[in-house]
Amino acid sequence: MGGDARSGRTGRAGRPAAYREGVRVQRLVAALVTALLAGCAPAMTAAPEPPTSQSAPQRTYAVGMRQFVVDPGGPRPLPVTVWYPVEPAAPTATGSVPTATRSAAPTATPSPGAPEVRPGAAVAAGRFPVVIYSHGLRSLPELHAPLTTRWAAAGFVVAAPTFPRTNLRARDFTRADVRNQPADGWRLIRHLVRLDAHRGDPLAGHLAVNRIGAAGHSAGGFTTAGMFTAGHSARLRAGIVIAGGGLAGGLAGPVAPLLFVHGSADPIVPESVGRAGYARVLGPAAFLSLPGQGHGEYLIPGRPGFVQVLATTIDFLRWTLYDDRAALRRLPADAQLPGVTALTSRLPR
Repeated sequence: MGGDARSGRTGRAGRPAAYREGVRVQRLVAALVTALLAGCAPAMTAAPEPPTSQSAPQRTYAVGMRQFVVDPGGPRPLPVTVWYPVEPAAPTATGSVPTATRSAAPTATPSPGAPEVRPGAAVAAGRFPVVIYSHGLRSLPELHAPLTTRWAAAGFVVAAPTFPRTNLRARDFTRADVRNQPADGWRLIRHLVRLDAHRGDPLAGHLAVNRIGAAGHSAGGFTTAGMFTAGHSARLRAGIVIAGGGLAGGLAGPVAPLLFVHGSADPIVPESVGRAGYARVLGPAAFLSLPGQGHGEYLIPGRPGFVQVLATTIDFLRWTLYDDRAALRRLPADAQLPGVTALTSRLPR
């Protein structure tokens, strides 16, 4: 139920762990359905809306990167990698963010190139919606950079925690600690709210802290679902669950749109688990299936489905966090490539 998204197999060098531990992973999934995330909803009071977020950008950005630790002296220090927009790169040929390259053949299609990353660069002018991105078991935020940096280039601040007991380098690795990760995600949100108001911080005044999404792969997908508990703050407006599923106590609270992405042949978290989560969502939702694919190979640039997953997730985030109705209208066409992807949708038209 974890590992990095760059491979559909398991290995200590960052690949998903369940090829080696499939039986135990399936037990973990079952345990999560009944026990995970009780009481993870944060006690956050409503905050005044900060200055209105700018409209959805019609260009791509270069990408900045910084790292910090939340609660470095506490019992659960949380290292965080943040990717964010910096001064814009050249507009695309169409003046818009990347969309899917359509092809009739189920082969790898060209994908938008990796954005330029400038560590420590100044944040671009404006306020940008925030996406909390959660990694899977035995993974790290940087292993998901092919996706997260492209989201940042599309106009989002992506904050990715390194969870203390499930990351690739954890000295006391414990799968059961996934139950504590939704609370870590909310702890990070509270920290970002403080940073946005902290004069002198590089992110101050650049975070649209009432326009937050959550996303994650595998165990990070379950973590994401677990952030949507009853009574969760309305700051959290949308979620993307990749190769994960719903949880007891999760997918609740204020109605928020959810997008599920799943390989139909996933041997680690079966697609049926993701579809069960999709069925539980009361509000707008969509399910992007990748027929014949496993646990995350579609997150690798150049592999079949990557372009469609990238375009669909960007369309979804632009619609939910920028109120971009044009992105919502584009999403069905961007999501579907015969033989590679299939979309089921309960999104508005």
